[in-house]
Amino acid sequence: MRDDFDPLAPETFDSPHEDYRRLRKECPVAHSSAWGGFWAYMKHADVCAAASDSSTYITSKQNVIPKVAFTGRRPPLHLDPPEHTPYRRALAPLLTEKKVARLEPVIASLCDELLEKMIAKGGGDLCAEYSAHVPIVTFSHWMNLPADQIAELAETGRTYNIAVQSNDMETTKQSSLKLYDMARALLKARKEAPLDPALDATTALLEARYEGEPLPEDLIVGTIRQVLVVGIIAPTVTFGAVGVHLARDRALQTKLREQPDLIPEAIEEFLRLYTPYRGFARTATEDVCKYGRTIKAGEPIALVYASANRDEEVFEAPDEFRLGRENMKDSLAFGRGVHSCVGAPLARLQMKVALERLLAKTKGFSLAGEPVQTRFPEIGALKAPLAFE
Repeated sequence: MRDDFDPLAPETFDSPHEDYRRLRKECPVAHSSAWGGFWAYMKHADVCAAASDSSTYITSKQNVIPKVAFTGRRPPLHLDPPEHTPYRRALAPLLTEKKVARLEPVIASLCDELLEKMIAKGGGDLCAEYSAHVPIVTFSHWMNLPADQIAELAETGRTYNIAVQSNDMETTKQSSLKLYDMARALLKARKEAPLDPALDATTALLEARYEGEPLPEDLIVGTIRQVLVVGIIAPTVTFGAVGVHLARDRALQTKLREQPDLIPEAIEEFLRLYTPYRGFARTATEDVCKYGRTIKAGEPIALVYASANRDEEVFEAPDEFRLGRENMKDSLAFGRGVHSCVGAPLARLQMKVALERLLAKTKGFSLAGEPVQTRFPEIGALKAPLAFE
């Protein structure tokens, strides 16, 4: 079967969106032979329908492309309903807007500390020196990690991210095993000294029940491991993309600096424009025919949210930043259906505070070099060199 696109081809910051525009028009159900072969849904309607149909499109076989899970299942994403539900139900109360609000001072303080270092030298890589640190420390506090594990998580998470983006499977495996070790250590600590389940994810998972029985400990470990990585990588590359956008659009940068009350609304449009995932996967349980093409049962399908959120049939002038889009509810930035992002309130908070502090602490910034695009399964800036004024 011919390739409709090559996910391993060199990319610039903008080139994936140009390619996805072509595919939406010419080949909305695209195929690539990369990573053993997979299909890709490019249009909003198809992505939304598949994400909302957990019986036809399952995640338990493969939940991301390329497949990087070497060491067992990681709920909730690696399970289908109803098995996934108790894990999600345990995490969701800890990730409400009200619950995560307590972390705002922590995030703001960290952002100011990181920015002071960048300002002192006139700029730097917004990803490596700013946005990569914010989610790690934020999640460390949210998960009540001991201080000595914060630095370990930062280093291991960074190594894992780079390995995945570089298609370095051996380093991916080794760093993934280290993350599992951290998850096991945290589980052991909570079994010995439980915390308030209303404030601690690990304790809440230990107290959760499925059909009257405790959740299997290996799957609790997998859940912790899943949360650690998903919560680190996506905010890093998305905020890097926001920095690139604002460096290119000085009028918008000035407007948001002068009117910070617009930042929450701006974040929603940035999340639509720079949706962090293009490789979340589903597997069809039966043959699916779309646009004259047949996807066989058992074949992996990437739901390309990053393409869906720029679909011309849904969003007017989809490549433009527009405050106050009337149909923002159609954004798939956090997915759709039973596997929509349970951590969306925390992600929004991090993005809001990080942008507020960046604009408040700087008079202006511009690009100091070419941004570097990250690779499948994420999309966004892996490097965003900025010069501060």
